Amino acid sequence: MLKKLVNEITHFKSQSHNFKILVLTNLVYAIVQPVIDIFVAAYIMRNSSDTSKVVIYQLAIYTGIPLTFLINGFLLKYINIRKLYSLGMMLSGVSMIIMMSLKSLSLMGIGVAGITMGLSFGLYWSNRDYLAISTTNDENRNYYYGLETFFYTIIAIVIPVAIGWFIQSKTTDQDKQNAYVIITGIVFIVTICASVVCYRGKFVNPSEKKYIFFKFHPLWYKLLSLAMFKGLAQGFLVTAPAMLIFKILGEEGALGNAQSIGAVLAAIIIYIIGRFSKPSDRVKTFSVGLILFAVGACINGALFNKTSVIIFLLLLLIAKPLMDLAYYPIQLRVIDIVSKIEKRGEFVYILNHESGLYVGRLLGAATFLVLYFTVSEDFALRYAVGIIAVLQLCSIFISKNIIAQGNRIAKEPETAAPERIMEEAASNLI
Repeated sequence: MLKKLVNEITHFKSQSHNFKILVLTNLVYAIVQPVIDIFVAAYIMRNSSDTSKVVIYQLAIYTGIPLTFLINGFLLKYINIRKLYSLGMMLSGVSMIIMMSLKSLSLMGIGVAGITMGLSFGLYWSNRDYLAISTTNDENRNYYYGLETFFYTIIAIVIPVAIGWFIQSKTTDQDKQNAYVIITGIVFIVTICASVVCYRGKFVNPSEKKYIFFKFHPLWYKLLSLAMFKGLAQGFLVTAPAMLIFKILGEEGALGNAQSIGAVLAAIIIYIIGRFSKPSDRVKTFSVGLILFAVGACINGALFNKTSVIIFLLLLLIAKPLMDLAYYPIQLRVIDIVSKIEKRGEFVYILNHESGLYVGRLLGAATFLVLYFTVSEDFALRYAVGIIAVLQLCSIFISKNIIAQGNRIAKEPETAAPERIMEEAASNLI
């Protein structure tokens, strides 16, 4: 066992300097991710008991993200990527400070906090995605995302339990409010630490200065359709656990405990898959994640009780990292292919990819809000996630087609005319 652990450490050390710094930066920032994803939604639920406000907050975030992707493309012409990446991480703490300073959770206040968090996510993810594609290659991307997801999942055990216990240990509403303020301060300190680690990397800005295009290779449009389905779940799934737990299980303590069930097993599974799987295994990994998500969502919709919520969270804990582990390498592989064909920088596609996610997020959030306002809150919580999960199963067939077509294009001779490649790709559109 010790020998295997030493081998894994040696394998990590064998990676490039920027690879290791990027993983370590994201590892430190991962400490605050459960707070941002779960407990901000829990804070809104505690102080308003209105699930629609949680979804509106999420919509504000998702409106800020694509806007910031565009702004970031402009800023990258003049500012080092490390500064923008660090600013994105620290803005998440600023957003939480804005939220905690609100005397009442008005839609205006929630919107401002959400937009600020969206600015944070936009800077963070646009620069992180570019650094990931420039630091890795198709052969080690499964390992990169498997390693990241392993650490995220382990951290998801400790942080929700610790924060849930800390909040639940307070007896009065004012003490619990103060607990959220303390947590916000800790989040801000951790984001500063992540920024310090980031500055140890030797990251270089994209060389290309033009990022906005309106015509793309047909293969890229397929990936955008896959991104739309991914965004469909993101539009509701980030805050769904918090809303379900508050409605069905109860307090923050239950929130932390439920999020930690099975996390150790999930982390080990994800690391092994990322470490030893091949690029050809990505569709299988993606399919398992999507099916587990759909099974959990359908069980929750059928029963809608404490047991079904726990089953859903347990399956989601395994399904989400499996989906991410497969999706991101597929995305970066397509960027590798089409950027070479179209002779454009990678950031062009990272920026454009956000448009597909944004459309899906709007549709996902709208699904919940329509059910909420036309039927009832319980109906929306019970069935919205199931509808989304079943629709997402289409991603299995789209991803399989993308990989098959991408492999065909990649095997073309270097001298093949781009026009002929595009014609072949167009004939294979779904």
